[in-house]
Amino acid sequence: MGLAKSSDAQVPAKAASARSGGGVSAPVPAEKESLYAEREKIHPRKVDGRWRRIKWWVVTVLLGLYYIGPWLRWNRGPGAPDQALLVDMPGRRAYFFWIEIWPQEVYYLTGLLIMGAVGLFLVTAWFGRVWCGFTCPQTVWTDLFMWVERLVEGDRNARIRLDKAPFSLEKLRKRAIKHLAWLGIAFLTGGAWILYFNDAPSTVRAFFTGEAGSAVYGFTALFTATTYLLAGWAREQVCIYMCPWPRFQSAMFDEDSLIVTYEAWRGEPRGGARHGQTFEGRGHCVDCGMCWQVCPTGVDIRKGQQMACIGCALCVDACNTIMDRFGLPGELITYDSINNQLARAHGKPTRIRLIRARTIAYATVLAIVVTGMIISLSTRSRLEINLVADRQPLYVRLSDGSIRNGYALKILNMKREEKEFLVATNGLGGAEIIVTGLHPEPTPAVTLKVPPDEVGAFRIFVKAPLEALTAKQTSYDLVLTDLATRETVVHRAIFNGPEH
Repeated sequence: MGLAKSSDAQVPAKAASARSGGGVSAPVPAEKESLYAEREKIHPRKVDGRWRRIKWWVVTVLLGLYYIGPWLRWNRGPGAPDQALLVDMPGRRAYFFWIEIWPQEVYYLTGLLIMGAVGLFLVTAWFGRVWCGFTCPQTVWTDLFMWVERLVEGDRNARIRLDKAPFSLEKLRKRAIKHLAWLGIAFLTGGAWILYFNDAPSTVRAFFTGEAGSAVYGFTALFTATTYLLAGWAREQVCIYMCPWPRFQSAMFDEDSLIVTYEAWRGEPRGGARHGQTFEGRGHCVDCGMCWQVCPTGVDIRKGQQMACIGCALCVDACNTIMDRFGLPGELITYDSINNQLARAHGKPTRIRLIRARTIAYATVLAIVVTGMIISLSTRSRLEINLVADRQPLYVRLSDGSIRNGYALKILNMKREEKEFLVATNGLGGAEIIVTGLHPEPTPAVTLKVPPDEVGAFRIFVKAPLEALTAKQTSYDLVLTDLATRETVVHRAIFNGPEH
């Protein structure tokens, strides 16, 4: 069901004049126009041209990267995954070539999302809905599905005739081939997505030998079904009704944004034309309908900007083909800005303004986020410490009068080699450390070993003389030193004691 165009018009009431007895019959109540209508299936026509070729190149590159991505290898050393792109859920790591992200570094994901959002704002301010028309996954897979449909069932007119034709074995054969091809593409899509979360070679082998887990089979089926449904059946309805992006993208446009436009000043008044006919006193638009027939969302760009237009520019290719046929100048429908359209209509020079207030703002924010991410990644420590104090009891008074606090200590060794660390205190006079199961005797400093690329968890006690405490809570530093590199990490801690 699709939302129909609203209208205030109603069916007029029917009143019959009945002269018998001087009476008039009661009017028949008006029937309200339905606000909903069945979806009218769109059959895009094949078109060739510059923009169509660009779209095919983009589809090829993006799908190639998507399907090949899980198979790329990256040597991280012994015992580490060698898949270049991997989100290792059991191991709680994310790998992107040489970058390894730990769970506590989830803020890098936030940074990536901010970069993507602001980058999209900037590109939209420059080139309109170029994301929707060329690189959106829905557009990419729908393009591929429509290519299969055209290959099996023919171009627009042939598909329309097939839809209207009665059931036959030929119709069944074509539909079966098309849907099997769609399911095959959808399966490859869903299967490839699963490989980004599992080792690709072993997962594929386990999948086809029946040894994969239920999660692998379940999510593969889920993503296969959604790809088949959205790219094969829903198509433009995803862009028009499901996607939120068209509803706020206009806030990023201005008069200098490059968008798909119709030169009404040159095309109107429109009308049919024959070869050899003069175009004096009329517009160049021959009202052939090719612009909306090639549109994957069924938009007639001559009616102005519409939410359903995804900016794919296929109508530009279609219109240029017709203009060439009649020997008229091309780009009646073109990728241009509103300001340039107005300037051209009045015979003034045009220009492309990429540097504007809003693009400067977007670019500045993007540059700040990218710079921050680069600096953070290049200077981040591969060693972290986490110390959590016991809450019950807060402290224990020992027989010698000293005070003891308990802690849960975690040391994150983010390197691929075993590390030995010296743990000591600073700022708490006479303090000594006990490590349960490793160092039962109190000493001023202890050494702890942590395996490569692991989190070392320890139960420690810090003991201090009562006279070293200055208040109910005394601040001090727990100092962790890498004995091989002398790298030091300092954690500010609290030592609880009795009131003075």
